[in-house]
Parts: sequence; structure tokens; C-alpha cells
Amino acid sequence: MVINTELCALSEYRIYPGNGKLMIRRDGKPIFMGSSKAFSLTMQRKKAAKLVWTQAWRRLHKKGQSETATKKRARRTNKVQRAVVGASLDEIKKKASQKSDFRAAQRQAALKEVKARKQANKTKSGAKGSKSSKPKSSTFQKVPKHMGGSGKRAGTQR
Repeated sequence: MVINTELCALSEYRIYPGNGKLMIRRDGKPIFMGSSKAFSLTMQRKKAAKLVWTQAWRRLHKKGQSETATKKRARRTNKVQRAVVGASLDEIKKKASQKSDFRAAQRQAALKEVKARKQANKTKSGAKGSKSSKPKSSTFQKVPKHMGGSGKRAGTQR
């Protein structure tokens, strides 16, 4: 046997026959209230979504949905290698496949070359500007602010 039930306008709970109130709004729409609590809150114009015990609030805050729907699985992004402005794709792959010690040896050789170039420049410019290589020493010596002063003061001053 099927029992004809209504839904409460505020809480969305089922209202069985012989329970609740039926209110007709000014525009003629019938509104079913499940309890005096629901009726009172509707008359105070309270929003169902702000009342924790209503279905509207539960729907808004995603309560009780764990058994109905499972989470969607996020698709993994695939890595794609592309050529960079300075190097083509096959050059990049070649560098990636090289051993790390081979790359370290290349780096050391490049550093030696740069150091040798700097040394050559230094010897070249050293003959020209032998005077300017010495830093000028001044008689004035800077003292940090917190260390200088008269020394009379102690504690806090106003």
C-alpha cells in the first residue's frame, strides 16, 4: 500500500497524513510545514540553507553523499618533450642520456678554460696599470653607530 506523503517546505522531511500544517501563501501557492518548528521558522523568514538540521543545508555542505557518488578520478597529465629555442629535441635527448661523470668532466674543462683566459687577461692588463692595482688607504676609519658615542649614557633615555 502506497501512502501519499508531502515534503516540508523548510526541512524537506516527509510529512505523513494527519501531521503538519498547510499554509496558503498570498500568491495562492500551498506550502506544507512538517512541524510547528518549521512553521515558526518560515514565519520568521529564516533561510533553510542556514539551519544545520535541514536538507538544504546538508546539500549545500556536501553531507551524506559518500555512499551515493564516488569521487571522480583525475586524469594524469602526460609529459611531452619539446625543443627549446637554443637546442633541438635530439640534442636534449643526447644530453639526458650522457653519464653524469662525463658532463662533470666537460664542466671542469670549461672552468679550466675560463680560468686560463682570466689569467691571460690579468697578465696583459697587469703590465699597463700597475699603479691602480693598489687600493688607496684612508686615515678615516668607519665605526658602527652602536659602538661609538660618548659612553656616559646607561639604560634608556627620554
